[in-house]
Amino acid sequence: MRQFTAVVNPTAGGSSGAAGLLPLARLLREAGAGLDTVYSKSLEHAQELALAAGARGHVVLAVGGDGMAGRIGGALSGTDTVLGLVPAGRGNDFARALGLPTEAPALARVLLEGTPRAVDTIEVESAVHDRVHVLGSVYAGVDAVANRHANASRLLRGAASYYAGGLRAVLAWRPAAYRITVDGVPYERSGYTVVAANSGFYGFGRNIAPGALLDDGLLDVVIIGEAPKRHFFATMNELKTGAHLDRPQVEVVRGEEIRIEADRPVPYGADGEVEAALPVTVRVRQGALKVLA
Repeated sequence: MRQFTAVVNPTAGGSSGAAGLLPLARLLREAGAGLDTVYSKSLEHAQELALAAGARGHVVLAVGGDGMAGRIGGALSGTDTVLGLVPAGRGNDFARALGLPTEAPALARVLLEGTPRAVDTIEVESAVHDRVHVLGSVYAGVDAVANRHANASRLLRGAASYYAGGLRAVLAWRPAAYRITVDGVPYERSGYTVVAANSGFYGFGRNIAPGALLDDGLLDVVIIGEAPKRHFFATMNELKTGAHLDRPQVEVVRGEEIRIEADRPVPYGADGEVEAALPVTVRVRQGALKVLA
């Protein structure tokens, strides 16, 4: 029977991250599994707790949102420790990409009986972040600004915080001149954002990269080029269905190593938490993480 350590973000989703763990914990213990629960003081502390649990041979449960999943999964990247996700944040986009259930009984079955699956991770390297590893995507442009506004929102939660943050970011955005180098091939583009996606989902369920696979050893690089702002809003509305890929200002290329630069210090983000400014280099690490799904 598996032994688990749940690393909890106490403030996930703007409330107690532990609340979502309680019914799941009861089901795991009733099935005979061992479960320790520890609370993180920060994302860095969560990484330390996860590595310590992994050293004891435990399956590590990341209880929180995409930031928690990304940081813990990144810390465990390249190790033999198995990761399980307990979605308790606002976006939960990596859990969505894995197809994880949200109901406690179904999620408990995955954690108790699921076979560990090897998925890719993303290595992020910049002047600020020396080889941080994340799971979902790295995005450089207006979406990074929008995510910053959403994280700072005290009045709005969930999708509302992302929509409001996006509106505020787009209205103030001016196109950036990007230089994107994909496996040595340069692309010069002007526009709104560049997203290097391992998972197709970001920003609370927006399917920015419908063709992205978690285990193909490639990152899908989605470039949203310059267009009138009304067209950009229409593009954002189409992310649920993937129809945005039909727009002429949207381009997708794939590669293993991507360098993103711009004519100004454009902000970038990763998994909702890692924040800095361009330039940044990202690399896929194929099959580097074992996750229950």
